[in-house]
Amino acid sequence: MTDALGWRRKFGVIAPSTNTIVEPEFYQMTVPGVTAHFSRIHIRNQDLSSNDNFENLLTQIRAEIGSACERVLTAEPDYMVMGMSAETFWDGVEGNRQFIKQIKDITGLEVATGAEACERALKLYGAKKIGVITPYQSIGDENVVKFFTELGFEVAAIKGLKCPTAVAIAHVTQDELRDAIIEVNAPDVDAIVQCGTNLSMVTLADEAERWLGKPVIAINAATWWMALRDNGINDKVYGAGSLLREH
Repeated sequence: MTDALGWRRKFGVIAPSTNTIVEPEFYQMTVPGVTAHFSRIHIRNQDLSSNDNFENLLTQIRAEIGSACERVLTAEPDYMVMGMSAETFWDGVEGNRQFIKQIKDITGLEVATGAEACERALKLYGAKKIGVITPYQSIGDENVVKFFTELGFEVAAIKGLKCPTAVAIAHVTQDELRDAIIEVNAPDVDAIVQCGTNLSMVTLADEAERWLGKPVIAINAATWWMALRDNGINDKVYGAGSLLREH
């Protein structure tokens, strides 16, 4: 039997319990016959006010992610999607590959991560020099730079917003994000990448591409794009950037 609503694909999505943005943004980009089913990682201490506290968040994620995957598997998804991004950039390219292997080993399914989705998008656009926006502390920014640098991209500028808590990431305003886009942009920057799935930037990135005339990659849009295209779903999605509209 085929699922009545997810008759094309059912995606199992893993997100922190504190994340209020990735779920509605994924729903915003939905296409007929594809459904997203969320499993939450319980974040007991959401303090991100220092590098040590930021690393503690990842420790909590690592302790709970296996159980979160097992819970969503009971819905019998066809594919896994990571609704969190910091862990997918950690320890650079090899760290991302090991993370993907971990999820595959637990679930037996292919998986979309924000880090790999951004990699694919940047290569598709032929970008070499990038500007990056994150909600992270400096240690998170360092791992993001490590990931992109190891892939051969030049990170010309990075703006870490240093959000004090995990929930506070979702409180960053469109004005603040617009200012961050402008800050990391330069004439020789080929593309701008936004990390952090709890930053709401899908709609703003779509608009920013028009006034900058270059790709602005919101991580939630890139991850959703990767998940759809990996599963042979080529529907165009409007209002979420050129990736989903044109590729």
